[in-house]
Amino acid sequence: MLRHLAKEKAREKLDERLGRPPSEPDSSHARSDDPPTTDPEFDQQAEEAIPAEVRMISGCHDTQTSADVSNVASFQLPDVAGAAGGALTSSLLKIIYNEEKPSCENLSFVDVFLRTRDVVKSKGFEQIPQLSSSRCIDVQQPFDLMTNKFGNEGTRYALLVGINYTTHRRGRLRGCHNDVLNVKRYIMDVGKIDPSNVTILMDDGNSTLPTRANIMQALDDLCQKCQPGDTGFVHYSGHGGRVKDETGEDPTGFNSTLVPLDFDKRGVGHILDKELYQHLVCSMPKGTALTCIMDCCHSGTVLDLPYNFVADGSHYEMEPVPDFPFLKLLKFRRALREAGVERLADLRDDETREKAVAAFTEHFGDRAMDGLARNFEGTRLGSGARRWKK
Repeated sequence: MLRHLAKEKAREKLDERLGRPPSEPDSSHARSDDPPTTDPEFDQQAEEAIPAEVRMISGCHDTQTSADVSNVASFQLPDVAGAAGGALTSSLLKIIYNEEKPSCENLSFVDVFLRTRDVVKSKGFEQIPQLSSSRCIDVQQPFDLMTNKFGNEGTRYALLVGINYTTHRRGRLRGCHNDVLNVKRYIMDVGKIDPSNVTILMDDGNSTLPTRANIMQALDDLCQKCQPGDTGFVHYSGHGGRVKDETGEDPTGFNSTLVPLDFDKRGVGHILDKELYQHLVCSMPKGTALTCIMDCCHSGTVLDLPYNFVADGSHYEMEPVPDFPFLKLLKFRRALREAGVERLADLRDDETREKAVAAFTEHFGDRAMDGLARNFEGTRLGSGARRWKK
């Protein structure tokens, strides 16, 4: 009951802040068996499974598609590379960086996300932005994209990926390069990131190409650079997808994916959520912070984080993800540690890689190793699993 009253007060405060008429009470939040706002055991498992403080802004639910808008001028953003931009990136920047000036002072996370959704909706799109995190965030606190956890201490690094698929006959996008350049301007101006610490992958004819290998290497490099006290930032604008989960472990039956430029080449394919979890989420050292913006389809849980806030107008706080698979993730980290793997770069060593595959087999069984070999085909871990099975 107390939790329900707290939600209603938060709802009333939000309606007043946004100048909206009072909302009708939501009976779905009145259940007495709702999980507590904070659960010490859940929080402890989250910290053990994911060492860094990771947050992700995604453009839509896993089952939703994201939009490539044709005219960023309508969002009052600079048209630097065509006349298009991703709906999430364009809408978010309109709220927090309108006319290239910081414009979210005194706005909470809830304010920013709901206003972003209002902008998206006003342009005719139905996608619902989400915020997920490795730690429970008070979304009523002032919005901070880059996180000021370390103040002026430490170094900030960024990876920006924009894929328009210019070499493909089908599935071309128009706004992803524009997204990268707009976000770069924001993180340099507001986030105070040094230009020398910004890595850009784009298929614009001038930048390093956003191939699968280059994206994965850039993620590894980002995690290698970040040391305790540092902050990382990743922005991805391109296609997202869903593929069948070959391991049978995902309750939805599918993996969320990012689609690299060379996805259609033999042995390449999509970048799976499992890979992002391993190469990015789990590879960021303890004592670091990471913010990701995923402006693509099916991106709601692409980083598999344990806390979530959905800007659908009926949620007013971040909540634990029900039945989050901590046991599996903790077993995964334990298997890597037993094999002497502290960072994914350690898998470059043949002996270490074989130990990792053996540890995976012991913890997860042969069926999981079959799925590992298929899901990570073309990667060091997948190749090791394939050789082990032979």
